Amino acid sequence: MTLQQLEYILALEKTRHFVRAAEMCNVTQPTLSAMIQKLEDELDCRIFDRSSHPVEPTEVGKIILHQAQVILFNVNQLKENLVQEKGSINGKLNLAMIPTVAPYLLPHFIDAFRKDYPGISLKINEMRTDIIIEQLLGAKIDMAILSTPLENPDILEVPLYYEKFVAYISPSESLYHFDQVSVINMHPENLWVLEEGHCLRNQIFNFCDNRAHSSTYESGSIDTLVKIVDVNGGYTVIPELHIDLLSEQQKQNLRKITPDATREISLVIRQDYVREGMMNAVANSIKKIIPSHMLDARLKKFAIKL
Repeated sequence: MTLQQLEYILALEKTRHFVRAAEMCNVTQPTLSAMIQKLEDELDCRIFDRSSHPVEPTEVGKIILHQAQVILFNVNQLKENLVQEKGSINGKLNLAMIPTVAPYLLPHFIDAFRKDYPGISLKINEMRTDIIIEQLLGAKIDMAILSTPLENPDILEVPLYYEKFVAYISPSESLYHFDQVSVINMHPENLWVLEEGHCLRNQIFNFCDNRAHSSTYESGSIDTLVKIVDVNGGYTVIPELHIDLLSEQQKQNLRKITPDATREISLVIRQDYVREGMMNAVANSIKKIIPSHMLDARLKKFAIKL
């Protein structure tokens, strides 16, 4: 078994086509087919069902492919960790962010990261939390920025910053006439929230005391929620960093929530992740764009140590 063979089966799993997999690996199709066949003979099992179109992994093949992904992930970490020890941070970084964080971080993060770390090839994906966890555990992404805690023993969380929630209320709502609103008075009937699957939705209902919300309306983005409130009334809850995206008129609709409702945003990795320098590269870029009062106290003073 060789690392090259593992690369070949992962390419075939991705493309589901022998010719395209060979092109991805810069080898001929007969070479790729022969090497995969040799690996299957060595393992005494079929990794792919060649009778299906497109090619599909077998059940045992899915297990092998998962392990192959993890093995190559750790090999690449080892190579890039050695480069880092020589005094430079280079390589590839596949980073994911949740949709309720990406609009505020991505534009400035990309700019800061590219300027400070030109040797790193950065790829960023916007994903929901459940998909991030699946991809992280499958070694398909390197790290992610999302709301924690996740309470997953296979994932390490490094808090980056803490963000308060604020209420965005239509002038037609009775809550609008208060300087601040209590979670006790935040009834769900006129509350607009994100659709099922967004972690922010769960956080909202948690601090709203998990009361019945059968009349709750749902939307796919925070920006859409704000626009819905503007046109249809009611209210929603938005993260602190969204405030800068509002117009001056819209900012008049904001109210503080008491007691404070806050979410923790963290950098998360697999427990076997070793690229300490890459984590600090991400953290350093975050520190440049997040207001100091929001940053985790430890992150302000110390570098990340694994």
